[in-house]
Amino acid sequence: MVLIAVDPHKSVHAVVALDAGGRVIAERRFAASAPEQLLAWAQRWDERRWAIEGARGMGHPLGQWLVRAGETVHDVPAKLSARVRALNGLNSKTDAVDARSVADVARYRGERLTPVRPEDERAVLALLSRRRDQLNDQRTLVLGQLHELLRELGVAPARELSARSAARACDACQPASSADAERLAQARVLREDLERLDARLTENERECARRVAEAKSALLRIVGIGAVGAATILGRVGALSRFPSRHAFARHNGTAPLDASSGDTVRHRLNRGGDRRLNVVLHIAAVTQMRIKHCSGHAYYQRKRAQGKTHREALRCLKRRISDASFRALREDEARLALTA
Repeated sequence: MVLIAVDPHKSVHAVVALDAGGRVIAERRFAASAPEQLLAWAQRWDERRWAIEGARGMGHPLGQWLVRAGETVHDVPAKLSARVRALNGLNSKTDAVDARSVADVARYRGERLTPVRPEDERAVLALLSRRRDQLNDQRTLVLGQLHELLRELGVAPARELSARSAARACDACQPASSADAERLAQARVLREDLERLDARLTENERECARRVAEAKSALLRIVGIGAVGAATILGRVGALSRFPSRHAFARHNGTAPLDASSGDTVRHRLNRGGDRRLNVVLHIAAVTQMRIKHCSGHAYYQRKRAQGKTHREALRCLKRRISDASFRALREDEARLALTA
């Protein structure tokens, strides 16, 4: 079995092939736009498998192309290949060194690496979720610019500014100079941008709701996780096989506390790492459950408070509880899909 490792880039892919003993038997560079040339070169070896660094990122197009061609492909996280490069004492960072580091990770981890699968409905949800994040970022930028212009015009805008309240504020303005007239004109344009972004966000939410409902995800049974939250989780998690346990999933989404014990003092601190978008979804669900008195999450939060935990500590415990529930729901989804496949 020949292992073919790829260090992908926008324009060129660095490739190294290793035999069963780990010896380099070939090295090449191929244009990213011509994966068929890479596959034709690799077909000299009848038994082969592929390892691509960042198959969910930069290596995504190549990984999907190879999978559609019937190849066996595994995803190598960039962090692992960087660690191997450092452990091997390779200070220089070249494409050839990177490709060899990818190969070393694939050799030692083998089947424990996540296999690359053809894109399914979760890829669509990931795109919808990413687009929603981009729209929200644009909306935040427009709101900031609109607030600034209205303040310069002497108007005290509402704290939660909307397209409608911005229109009323613009109508109330009486420009005293040509500069104020230009400020007002820009404010009106921004108000139109805000209205357009709100419409696109509403459309995005409807599409998320439709696709999540079609998927019949068990995530929707968790209080505080709606269609948009479920779409975010399904899209960003992808294949659940990446996580061997609920603990690994909690580390990924940042709800697993970090051990900060020293000597006889046992304590943990907040984990600010992990996927922050997933963390936000779980945080919203935790706050929602905490506020609903007849919810089991509310009772759990109150028990933690009665044990002497602060509000933030109890809320973090509830987030971890929801993370475990989400993991079980995702596992239920995959089991149902396996039965219907």
